Amino acid sequence: MKKYIITLSASRDLDEIAEYFLERNIEVGERLFQEFNKKCQNLVQFPNMGRSYRHIKPDLRGLPLDGYVILYRVIDDRVEILRVVSGRQDLEYLFSDSD
Repeated sequence: MKKYIITLSASRDLDEIAEYFLERNIEVGERLFQEFNKKCQNLVQFPNMGRSYRHIKPDLRGLPLDGYVILYRVIDDRVEILRVVSGRQDLEYLFSDSD
């Protein structure tokens, strides 16, 4: 693997998470984003880490992140971060209208 990319949907998710922590606890939010970056770098080295969500979408995988899930897929020489959502969210519904 050479790199990871963050999709527009995942970027929006991250913006919402940042807003939440800006209002509540900036230090905790900063630690979460540092951990997010570490996990994404690890995915570049070990692209099939985490759990398979193939029952939702054939190439979908997820990695836990302090109550959230980094949802991603591996395409050619990159990891594509699709969403970053609460672990309590209905993932099947989340991906019901996507390709």
